[in-house]
Amino acid sequence: MSNKPFCSEDHLHLVDGSGFIFRAYYALPPFKRSDGLPIGAVSGFCNMIFKMLENKGAIGSPTHLAVIFDNKKKTFRSEIFSDYKANRSPAPDDLVPQFSLIREATKMFGLPCIELEGYEADDIIATYALQASSAGAKVTIISSDKDLMQLVDNNVSMFDTMKDRRIGVAEVEEKFGVTPDKVVDVQSLSGDSVDNIPGATGIGIKTAAALIKEYGSLEKVLENASSIKQPKRRDTLLNEVEQIMMSKRLVELCSTVPLEMELDDFAVSLPVIANLLDFTRSMELRTLTERIQKRYGVSFTEKPVAADNGLREFNKTEAIGFKDNLVLSSPQTITSQEDFVYEAYETIDNMNVLNDWVDLIYETGFCAFDTETTSLDSMIAQLVGISLCVLPGKAAYIPLAHLEGSTDLFQKEVLAKGQVDLEKCLEKLKPVLEDPFILKIGQNIKYDKKVLLNYGIDIEPIDDTMLLSYALNGGLHNHGLDFLSEKYLTHKPVSLKNLLGRGKSAKTFDELTIDEASIYAAEDADITLRLWQNFKPQLHQSEVTVVYEALERPLVSILTKMERIGVLIDSEHLKTMSSQFSKKIKKLETKIMSLAGEQFNIASPKQLGNILFDKMGLPSGKKGKNGAFATGADVLESLASRGFSFADLILDWRQISKLKSTYTDALQDHVNPQTGRVHTSFNISGTATGRLSSTNPNLQNIPIRSEEGRRIREAFIAPKGSKIVSFDYSQIELRILAHIAEIDSLKKAFKDGVDIHSRTASEIFSVNLSEMTPDIRRKAKAINFGVIYGISAFGLANNLRISREEAKLFIETYFARYPGIQLYMDNIISYAKSNEYVKTLFGRRIHTPNINTKGLSSGFAKRAAINAPIQGTAADIIRRSMVRVQQKLNASKLSGKLLLQVHDELLFEVKEEELDDTVLLVTKVMESSYIPALKLDVPLVVEHGIGKNWAEAH
Repeated sequence: MSNKPFCSEDHLHLVDGSGFIFRAYYALPPFKRSDGLPIGAVSGFCNMIFKMLENKGAIGSPTHLAVIFDNKKKTFRSEIFSDYKANRSPAPDDLVPQFSLIREATKMFGLPCIELEGYEADDIIATYALQASSAGAKVTIISSDKDLMQLVDNNVSMFDTMKDRRIGVAEVEEKFGVTPDKVVDVQSLSGDSVDNIPGATGIGIKTAAALIKEYGSLEKVLENASSIKQPKRRDTLLNEVEQIMMSKRLVELCSTVPLEMELDDFAVSLPVIANLLDFTRSMELRTLTERIQKRYGVSFTEKPVAADNGLREFNKTEAIGFKDNLVLSSPQTITSQEDFVYEAYETIDNMNVLNDWVDLIYETGFCAFDTETTSLDSMIAQLVGISLCVLPGKAAYIPLAHLEGSTDLFQKEVLAKGQVDLEKCLEKLKPVLEDPFILKIGQNIKYDKKVLLNYGIDIEPIDDTMLLSYALNGGLHNHGLDFLSEKYLTHKPVSLKNLLGRGKSAKTFDELTIDEASIYAAEDADITLRLWQNFKPQLHQSEVTVVYEALERPLVSILTKMERIGVLIDSEHLKTMSSQFSKKIKKLETKIMSLAGEQFNIASPKQLGNILFDKMGLPSGKKGKNGAFATGADVLESLASRGFSFADLILDWRQISKLKSTYTDALQDHVNPQTGRVHTSFNISGTATGRLSSTNPNLQNIPIRSEEGRRIREAFIAPKGSKIVSFDYSQIELRILAHIAEIDSLKKAFKDGVDIHSRTASEIFSVNLSEMTPDIRRKAKAINFGVIYGISAFGLANNLRISREEAKLFIETYFARYPGIQLYMDNIISYAKSNEYVKTLFGRRIHTPNINTKGLSSGFAKRAAINAPIQGTAADIIRRSMVRVQQKLNASKLSGKLLLQVHDELLFEVKEEELDDTVLLVTKVMESSYIPALKLDVPLVVEHGIGKNWAEAH
């Protein structure tokens, strides 16, 4: 540490440590150390500090640096206003034990760690910033917190490390509409809902800024309030003077905090590396430990960690990949994950080198690869390059279509030099990529298959590291490449976002230089290969080989075909519906405003809450911590169930508005102009239970209970000469429940073909089947399906519009009639607590990491654990059906096209002359879609419908 006194030549960095903590916590998954200690925020904080210290570019190099934290006790502001920050939730349970660890980490980095009881971190930052600025030094506040913007001047600026953006006088003025010295005045009027600072009622930042600009200061605004023309604004300023001035005392930072440490104490010095490494190792922050070692030139040797942390020893004969009877073996022994050496990556810029790589792939028998393109939409994406990897660290990139820029008056884009001809490259790679004895390994390989199919190449056989991870770790975490690399290889990949940039100035991949693209793309292929070598042998160890080989891997080709086919859309029908919805929305708004007696924003929960509970005086109004009434669907449905028609109108308005914005308007934008079809993208690994999800657009959640929702399906049509055919499993989850829970009476009912809801109604309500009414059956149906999802008496009461006491009695009677269900629930929760996962009948593991925690997350985890084997088995069955149906259609030379999968339903486009044969074949396959080891005690029943559109067919 320097003994030189702080002076005008110095540059002080003040880090908003509390801001770093919460950014780190919410940016990362809930990591835990091997002993269960939460360390997600510790990991994120340490990486942010290390990155900040390494960033010598836009942020600059400090001569003095300190990290400032909030003290856990109340500050002087709570004495000014007892409700200050009262709406803030307490820190999450798993974050609390990390606070002290983060302060320890700060000290291990050799940085001063400052906090003081009675004051906020912002006050301490303000005090030190003023001291340094008064000495003529430069100050950079490492934060994006708007409350600190009042400190900005010619000597003091802020820096947002997340956006690599400096915040100076101009940026503050852009945000607040005034110079930094007037920010406090603007905030005093506008208030702050986050900190529960009231400000002036109804005055936002723009209005506040306009007033301050017009009159010069807050005090002048209040002095001249009586002359303001707008009546409401004038009355507010005249009547709320005390509240406004109190707000000013809350927002204005204290710059006279009595602090012990001086600026001289903040001189930058190197940390004690041994202590820092001891800390990062004790926290099991392996990637950071390696970076620190490299940064400071420290060598350190330790034994490889256990296999489940991503390091594993493979021998030469261990099977790595296979398809049918094809067995491939690793060509070398890997004792640890080697360093990612970018200099070793190769750029293939001519056909001779490409020929050598093709020979190497044939010699190895497998290859990890990735495509780089111009778009995430595979229907329009153009190839820019292809990366290959055959051994860890042995990776290359083939640039094909990188641009040099516009070079003439006609703004033609020309290709950069040093690339391989696209047609010649694909001609050389096509035999390899289609060779049945060469395994192709990718991450989310479905996208690459779709892109290359546009060029006439169909990749097979394949392995997918995303799906390998999903089969092994479903429910534990996401399965993106960057996340998997950091978790299992302890390596942070090159950031594509950093390469491409953000916002309007963002590049497309073909605008990157070849050198930039080569490192990124080759590394992706390298990471993919290493993950494959890590995950593939674990399938057998975890007993999920069947899940991957029978359900996950073969589904890639099925979904690829479905997505490329798409579903034909009647755009005119959607336009008509949008117009009709607009008229209905206006009518509802007119009626709502008439009943409310005033105009208000229906979409504003705050304004709606005031109308419902303040003005109309409806019962059960409850305010949240933000001071606003709750107006969620559950609240409105509860009011509607008690006969308050106004709540029904709001629910109708919300439903129609959502149908219009989410479906009838949005679907029109997703119609491909070349095909006239919507091409959704199915996510195989998006849910814990194995259910598929879809995006761009989401076709899984089109509502069917309302007439308007059903009409949207009329827009999904068949071309001339074909029909839409829907195949739907009848009550599949109830059938699985009867099998798993061994409910003999339910199993018999399903075998006898008895209406299950009528049977349940008869059991619960003691009503003969001959005397069954639709209303009684409806109640039994709600209970049947509700129990699977752990429905509460409150939820059932809302669904059936009955009292909670009556709903509670229904549920108790249900469990009394079917005691096996309660036994199943108890047993599955016990199993989940012991293993932290449950299984489907196919053996899919659905992890339940929160099952042993306390509080709300535990209750949710228990309900999820109860439902997961049921819903997961149903999802597995329909996955199996999709694979087998396509195989049988191909074998029978029927041309039926599988278009969509929505929960328990498969949607086909079938030629009219093939309808009978296709219906017979698909029904038979779906009703027997389980593997030989799985034999249900109840029959699977598939119902079908045929129509010119989806609505008619289902």
